Amino acid sequence: MRWIIEKALSKEGYKIISAACGSEGLAKLEGFSPDLVLLDLRLPDMSGIDVLRAVKHEQPRIPVIMVTAHGTVESAIEAMKIGAVDYISKPFDMEELKIIVLRSLEVVELASEVDYLRGELGEKLNTTLIGESQAISDIKALIAKAADTPATVFIEGESGTGKEVVARLLHQQSSRANKPFVAVNCAAIPETLLESELFGYERGAFTGAVNRKKGKFEVAGSGTIFLDEIGEVPPQIQVKLLRVLQEKVFERVGGNETVKMGARVIAATNRNIKKSVREGSFREDLYYRLQVIPINLPPLRDRKEDIPELVDYFLKKYDYRHKVKGFSPGALKLLCNYEWPGNIRELENTVERSLILCSDHLITSSYLPREMTDETRPDKDLAIDLPENGISLEDVERSLIVKALQKSGGNQTKASRLLGVTRSALIYRMEKYNIEH
Repeated sequence: MRWIIEKALSKEGYKIISAACGSEGLAKLEGFSPDLVLLDLRLPDMSGIDVLRAVKHEQPRIPVIMVTAHGTVESAIEAMKIGAVDYISKPFDMEELKIIVLRSLEVVELASEVDYLRGELGEKLNTTLIGESQAISDIKALIAKAADTPATVFIEGESGTGKEVVARLLHQQSSRANKPFVAVNCAAIPETLLESELFGYERGAFTGAVNRKKGKFEVAGSGTIFLDEIGEVPPQIQVKLLRVLQEKVFERVGGNETVKMGARVIAATNRNIKKSVREGSFREDLYYRLQVIPINLPPLRDRKEDIPELVDYFLKKYDYRHKVKGFSPGALKLLCNYEWPGNIRELENTVERSLILCSDHLITSSYLPREMTDETRPDKDLAIDLPENGISLEDVERSLIVKALQKSGGNQTKASRLLGVTRSALIYRMEKYNIEH
């Protein structure tokens, strides 16, 4: 019977690993997590119920289908109480077994989606855009206007400026708020897997594809899909994304069935996408499809008036023991004067670190990272002649960057030191002002 079942399920595209007895099966499960276990109630060396208990103890999330003989239905019911998802009685039709296997796998996939959405709900309850600066007030107003439209939103900003927070707020303030919000970090997924991750795949599409799997666009349903680091997407997938945005349809990898896309698309990048378009690494038509509503998030150094409010927010978030009153005036001044190359993410890490290290009621400058308290930094007062007809701050900044690069012989690390910023911040500004070096 074991060989017949193995042959029948193999023809359906499933990869089968079989065992002749309970102890052999348990040994094969060590360090391995299958999608499903088919377990006979009667085994030559031990009870199937005992094997089931062992499986559920070691890997409780693995679905188990019990195979029972006629007259052992009571044992099957006992197995269901222990954690089996279903059972089938011998003798049985192979088509019946195939249906039970497919149904069990679909239940597992659904449970996985529920867990995912529960996690998203937790994120939803903790999402807020902190700050009252003019830049943040303008962005809040734009979010309120754009939230309930189906238009694609394109968020630009340095790493750590809060792009995903803005995307989540757009979702929460829309009529899709009770639908899924699915975030995809395009830079974190290997290029070879990105297509199947986004669009899903059919059974047999490639080695190991034993069952159809939904991609992120399908999981998002009629909710929102957030494509973070969209600038890292390779050209061949850019073509498929363009079709999704234009026609609202796609096909799973290895399939011909056309799937409708009902999700709202929000994309984000920390790169200079206009430069990527000029260089030919990012499609111009895709860029314009994405940038229906552009949102540009300023770096933290350009909205330092929001730092005290952000500090208070993170203090409440991480002071689990409620032992610290806050930062001393001197420490807070240092936080406000720092350039924050890592933006809000760096500020959050600094507050959390300071809370952990602090043994007093106030966090003083002694608990801050050295780069914030280094008094050997050069004086920031500069003598700049202002022309009679005035000059823009952007022109001043561009001129200083060019001079620093010239003085350092084009060495970006040395130039960033001269300017008192990080190398990544310098590169961002060079791209912003189209400075080639």
